[in-house]
Amino acid sequence: MSESLQVTIVFEEGEDGWVVASIPEVPGANSQGKTREEARANVIDALRGILELRFGGHPDPAAADSEPLQLVIGA
Repeated sequence: MSESLQVTIVFEEGEDGWVVASIPEVPGANSQGKTREEARANVIDALRGILELRFGGHPDPAAADSEPLQLVIGA
């Protein structure tokens, strides 16, 4: 069984030539960069930080019934 989770990165022109990127599905996932590629990388880092803050470290697999889930962000 294959499942995926899709989010959207929205790019907008910011001040002084900066590119602003956000992920509307995740409040607070916002960043910017000098290029679209840099803004994309920065907003993905912001998403990663939000998820790490919200869910903390990895639980001990022996402590609970659990399974890993990997979110892969493609181009």
